[in-house]
Amino acid sequence: MQTVCSQPNQSGAAWVFDNEAMAEKYNFYVLAYDIADDKRRVKIAKAMEAIGERVQGSVFEAYLSTEDLEKMIKRVKKIMKEEEDSLRIYFLCQDCRQKIATRGKGQVTPPPGLMIV
Repeated sequence: MQTVCSQPNQSGAAWVFDNEAMAEKYNFYVLAYDIADDKRRVKIAKAMEAIGERVQGSVFEAYLSTEDLEKMIKRVKKIMKEEEDSLRIYFLCQDCRQKIATRGKGQVTPPPGLMIV
């Protein structure tokens, strides 16, 4: 069974998960970091690239399960210095995702395992 998001995105395409279980397992996150040291910044960027899509220099969008999010946080905490660096994690519900507006190049990251119709 496929689950279709309630509203199409800006381009008119609707997101379709391959099944309801996938739609329930993954949440949409915006991840933004500010890392003071170049060496740590490169390591954090690689960790983010492994789990999401870079949408701006230090901003990523990712669909993550709770377990994936916890693993990513543990990995990043080993790299960053909390007294110098920051990582912001924003959860966006399905209704909020539908309200994301973009201007210029780029688009909102589509869910994993989906078809765009």
